[in-house]
Amino acid sequence: MAMRKRKKRFPVVAFAGLGLVVFGCSLASAQPPRMELGQANIAPGVLHWFGTDHLGRDLFAMIWSGGRVSLAIGFLGALVSGIVGIVVGTTCAFSSSKVDALLCKGMEIVLSVPSLLLVVLIQSLGGEGSVWSLALVIGLTSWIPLALVVRAEVQTLRREPFVQAAWAMGAGPFYLLRKHLFPNFFPSIAYMLVMSVRDAIVFESTLSFMGLGIGFERVSWGSLLSMADQAFLAGTWWMIVVPGVFLVLVMTCLSDLGEFMRRRWNV
Repeated sequence: MAMRKRKKRFPVVAFAGLGLVVFGCSLASAQPPRMELGQANIAPGVLHWFGTDHLGRDLFAMIWSGGRVSLAIGFLGALVSGIVGIVVGTTCAFSSSKVDALLCKGMEIVLSVPSLLLVVLIQSLGGEGSVWSLALVIGLTSWIPLALVVRAEVQTLRREPFVQAAWAMGAGPFYLLRKHLFPNFFPSIAYMLVMSVRDAIVFESTLSFMGLGIGFERVSWGSLLSMADQAFLAGTWWMIVVPGVFLVLVMTCLSDLGEFMRRRWNV
């Protein structure tokens, strides 16, 4: 019993760490700091806590403004993925066997292609991205696993007497989804939604590192890491370590929260 309680203990450290990062990013300016070439490549110190980059921009300010962009893409991408996955999964569960089989076969074909490859392909065709376009692309390429889980859960729930009674009384699919289905299958997808936020942030960082992310006028954690080659040549180790530490910190916190949800609801 003690081990069971320990496994379900709320990850306070992960929640507090993620909360502090989100709070700091929410207070940051949406505009990146100005360039001061006379202050270029200054190591961390009293004037610049995290140092400056090769353009003289303060890394401390860029970390928070860049985190604002990365987190926005992560949460918006997960929101798009969640909405599409829930709608398509519910549609499959309530459709005829032929339509359900057709939709599932299509999802299996798309699922066989790595998500990152799809994101890179679509983003490369679309050109320079923005927060909204990146979130949309990431969300529209990562909803299929969630849709398959929702489909399985809804197919099980629709056999329950309370769902059958509501359906017999004339309740429509969206009413059933909002009132009866979603509250019951949410524990099964909560873990996947949290992991979607993490994956979306990773995708954004990867795209920015490859030069397919947001434009130069915006800063994100991925775009900061994309300057790693310049940092190696200039010996500015802080340009690699600081963004990497923040990115790993957020990934770890999200993973701990997702793992807690998975164990809490036994999914």
